[in-house]
Amino acid sequence: MDTLIALKMAHRVATMLLLVGALALAVWVWRTARGGDASAPARTLQRPWVFVWLVVGLALLSLPFTGWGMVHRVGWPLGQTWLLASSVLYAVGSLAVFWLLVRLNKLRKAAGGGGTFTFALALVSLACFIAIAGLMGAKPV
Repeated sequence: MDTLIALKMAHRVATMLLLVGALALAVWVWRTARGGDASAPARTLQRPWVFVWLVVGLALLSLPFTGWGMVHRVGWPLGQTWLLASSVLYAVGSLAVFWLLVRLNKLRKAAGGGGTFTFALALVSLACFIAIAGLMGAKPV
């Protein structure tokens, strides 16, 4: 199999695993919160899906390497606006995800309410990764 095709497949699989894993975690917490018990999300986060967290973490770590590999193989210059914008969005989105993980861990231990800031972090990270997908799909090359 050609290296570029393998890199594209790995990049797409990592992107899908990242989005599906984040969506699964969000739906899982939302469904427990909808039950009416205020402490249900905190109890749910006490036993997180370790497998899902690992998949999301591995996807986050592999995306820059597969992306750089594809750019290198194709020969695109790294100074293109869409590549630079996606790199900045990736940095912001990844930092938001890691900050969200720290907040969720603190919430898990404190058993308090999540608040709007936690939700805002989740929305920022989601918006960044969706914008990156849009930039990748509409690249002007």
